[in-house]
Order: sequence, then structure tokens, then C-alpha cells
Amino acid sequence: MQYELRYQVIEPKRQTYQNVIDRLGDQPASRYLEATLDVQPRENFHYRPTWDPTREIYDADYSALKLSDPYSYTDPRQFYYTPYVTNRAALHDEFNKQLSYLEERELLAKLPSAWRTVLSSVVLPLRHFESGAQMVSVGGARFAYGTSLEQCCTFAAFDRIGNAQMLSRVGIALAAGTGDLLQVAKREWLESDPLQPLRRFTEEAMATADWAEGLVAVDLVDSLVYPVLYRELDEVALAGGAGAYSLFTQYFHAWFKDQRKWLDALISAWASDEQHGEANREHLARIVATWNPLAHEAATELARVVDNQLPEAGTVAALARTTTTAEQRWAQVTGGAA
Repeated sequence: MQYELRYQVIEPKRQTYQNVIDRLGDQPASRYLEATLDVQPRENFHYRPTWDPTREIYDADYSALKLSDPYSYTDPRQFYYTPYVTNRAALHDEFNKQLSYLEERELLAKLPSAWRTVLSSVVLPLRHFESGAQMVSVGGARFAYGTSLEQCCTFAAFDRIGNAQMLSRVGIALAAGTGDLLQVAKREWLESDPLQPLRRFTEEAMATADWAEGLVAVDLVDSLVYPVLYRELDEVALAGGAGAYSLFTQYFHAWFKDQRKWLDALISAWASDEQHGEANREHLARIVATWNPLAHEAATELARVVDNQLPEAGTVAALARTTTTAEQRWAQVTGGAA
């Protein structure tokens, strides 16, 4: 008896999940969209928060910045759990290789004394800023309305604590048995006069009731500190015999570029929203007017410490250029809103 093998194609009853079908129709969709669109509950809540009975557990009014439809915004990186973890694992593996290279050759320990001072008094204390920024991002993860916003804040929170851990590892490698530089960095954060504007800024951002305002406030500092310390100073390090500094800062420079992708897209979505765009632009202008002077003060104090140790760095001048670029960006976003 002979048997003939035949292929039988079974057509699926539908191409994707109902939450995607309701928005895009019955067609194949990406895993990102399937894991994002309309996932957040919107009804059938059993109780209101006991600490704020005027709002629902999930409520758009936790921020003055609103979107007519939160799912009109999507992460340009298309990150849900799996691609996010895969991407960050690759970044961390690369950082581990770079740090191992520096440790094996004791290149951090061989840094010129001025660069060691910059690291211990300016760069390493930033791990406390990163930890505070993580809490601000956690606020967004808890209170943002819509999964597309919430998951970006969640991933940013993990990134921030990762950044703090990376700086801690640099501090441990820099000490190389000579002392606990992390304790030194903590003391600098708590007591050093040049760091107090940034510390005050961080604590006030953490205490801000509006999660989106806290997020934008932290971004104002990021937009000054990251380009100056991890890009401009990188060029000075290469020319000044501090290649070890240049090597490990590549991670932070790459991370900041990635952070800009989703946050710039979100700010643009707020500013251009059909229903709330005008109010959002006015609110963004108010946030910038309130927090930007404080961010500039904090970044300027850091830049002065660097220039005191490395006069050739011109960090204050680099900060002025970066400030101009940041102000132009916000002027475009808000469209001159008062």
C-alpha cells in the first residue's frame, strides 16, 4: 500500500489579537503592537486609590500633559520585554568587556591625578542622580496613562538603575584596592557645595506630583550633563592621555542617544496632539521656564569643577554651546508658548 503525503494549509480565523483588530483591522501585526495596544485596563475597577479618592487607579489626570489617545504614541524603538532585554544585554556585555580591559591593564588606576579627581568628585557622584532619575521614571511607570507610555517609563527606570550600577563599577575599578571611592562619592553628593544644586534638583524632581513634569525636568539636566561629560569631555580625554575615561563613557553616550529616541517622540506627540496640543505646549513651556534655570545652575557647577581640574577642557564653554542647542530645541517644541 502506498501513502501520499499532502500539505494542508489551515487558514487562521484571525490574523492577530482582538485589541489590535479593534484598532487596525484583522491583519498581521508586530509583536510590539500586540503587546502594547489597549493592554491597560480601562473599566471595572473595584475601588479608587485610598490616598487619592478623586482619581481612578489608572487615570489620565495624574499629569497635565495629555494625549487624546495614548496609543497614538508608540515607541520608535518598538521595545517590549524581549527586544528590550536583548538590546540591553548586548550593551552591558560590551561595557563588561571594556571594563575588564581597563581593569586587566590597570588603566583607570593610571589615569592622571586631575582626571581621577574629576571622576571621584563629579562623575561617580552622578550615580546618585541616576538613582533619583530612576524613581522619577518609576513614577511614570506607575501613573502614565496607556501602556505605550508606561512601558517606556518602565524600561527607562531599569536603564537608570543600570547606569548607577555602571558608575559604581567604575568607582570600584578606579579604587583598585586603594580605598572606597563609592563612599567618597556619596560624601561628595551629600556635602560638596558644587553638587548641592544637582542634589536639590534631583530631590525636588522626585517629589513632583506630576509624573510627566518630573520626567521632563530630569531630561533638562540630561540634555546638559550627558553631552558635556560623556561627549565633549571624551574628546578632551583622548587628547589628554586619559583614554580610559573615553573608553567607558562610550556606554553612557550610546545610552543617551537611545533615550532621546522615545522621549523626543513623546514630547513631540504631546506638543502636536489634536485635542490637547495647545495646552500641552503651554504646560511644557511652563515646565521649562521653572526647571531649566535650576538644571543650568546644577550643570554649571559641575562644569566649573571639571575646569578647575582640567583647564584645557573648556567644559563651561562646551556647556554654553549645549545650552543654546537645548533652548533652540525647546523653542521649536513649544512654538513660543508662554
